[in-house]
Amino acid sequence: MLVAAAVCPCPPLLVPEVAAGAAPELDRLRDACATALDELAAARPDLLIVVGPAAHAGRGPHPEGATATFSGFGVDLAVRLGRERAAPADRPLPPSLAVGAWLLGRARWTETTDTAVEGLGVGEPLETERCVSAGQDLAARADRVALLVMGDGSACRTLKAPGYLDERAEAFDADAARALADADPAALIALDASLAYRLKAAGRAPWQVLAGAAEGAGLRGRLLHEDAPYGVGYFVAAWS
Repeated sequence: MLVAAAVCPCPPLLVPEVAAGAAPELDRLRDACATALDELAAARPDLLIVVGPAAHAGRGPHPEGATATFSGFGVDLAVRLGRERAAPADRPLPPSLAVGAWLLGRARWTETTDTAVEGLGVGEPLETERCVSAGQDLAARADRVALLVMGDGSACRTLKAPGYLDERAEAFDADAARALADADPAALIALDASLAYRLKAAGRAPWQVLAGAAEGAGLRGRLLHEDAPYGVGYFVAAWS
C-alpha cells in the first residue's frame, strides 16, 4: 500500500557539479526536494521505488545497487541507487533515476533508513491506462510502499525553452501543480497524454504511475515548490 510519495523534477542541473556556475540558481529547488525526502523518510516505508522518465534502454525495473555516472554531462560523478549489491546491475540508471539517486545520497537515505530502494524507468509516451496499472502493481509490492517520482512539467514556457513557446504550456502546468498540491489521482489521470508529449512534459507518465499507486490511499498533498526556470516547469510535492 502506498503510504507516502515525493515528487521532484529531474534535470541533471539539480546536481551542482553539473550546473557548475549556475548551481546557486537552483538552491531553493534543492532545498524543497530535501524537505520532500525528509517527509518520505518519516513515513518509514518498507520499500521505496524511484520512478522517472526513461528512453528505451533505461525503461523497466532497476534493482537496488544500480549505478550511473554524469560523465555524459561532463562531470566525473557516480551515483548508486540505495545500497551496494554483491552482483552489479546489468545496465546503468537512466538520467532521471540517476538524479533521484543523487537526491537520496544527498539526503543520506541509506544511513538513516533500512528501506529497500528500487527504480522504474517509464517511457514518456506510455499510455495513461498502462501508467495507472503500473502504479497499482507498485503499491501492492509491500505493506508500506513509498514513491520518489521524478519528472518535469512542460518545456515550452518561454521562447528560449527547450521546446520553444507554446501558449498551452502554462495552463497544463497549472493543472499539474493543482493535482500535485491536492494529492488528486483523478486529476493526474485526466492530464492529456498527447498534449503532454507535445509540450515535452516528461513528468506526465511518472505522475500517472503515482496516480495509480495512490488510488484509495487517502493521502494528503503539499506543493513545496513551483517555478519555471529556463522555460521548464519544475514542481516539488509531498504526499503523506
